[in-house]
Amino acid sequence: MIKVITHSPEETINTAQKLGALLKPGDMIAYKGGLGAGKTTFTRGIAIGMGLGDNVTSPTFALVNEYRGENINLYHFDMYRIENGDDLESTGFYDYPFEDNVAAVEWSENIDEFLPKETIYITINTLNELEREIIIEDGGRFADSWN
Repeated sequence: MIKVITHSPEETINTAQKLGALLKPGDMIAYKGGLGAGKTTFTRGIAIGMGLGDNVTSPTFALVNEYRGENINLYHFDMYRIENGDDLESTGFYDYPFEDNVAAVEWSENIDEFLPKETIYITINTLNELEREIIIEDGGRFADSWN
């Protein structure tokens, strides 16, 4: 587990950018954090770290936004309105080629039972208006690369 305190949106993006550079095809990221915690901001940093640019927006109304790269894509899901397996099925979630790409899922707690066991969990806790506590649960995968 990695724990980072950030003091601005820019620091949150920088932390996520570092993680994005370490991701590989097949990685699934599951966010935990309240409304306004910074999940989309963190995803912006991941996209930058993956070399996909910073044009990331919340998928709240679209359910999924796709950011395409030359060799890898990032699928950014919002599962806020998903209540069960049937709802998840209707989104087309299972039709995405996750094994060749990276997925980031906001409101992942709504589909936790359907996520792969190797999922990387990122909890973003709001400490105050600008500060965030970011906890990355990765099974120790990134520990050596982080310091």
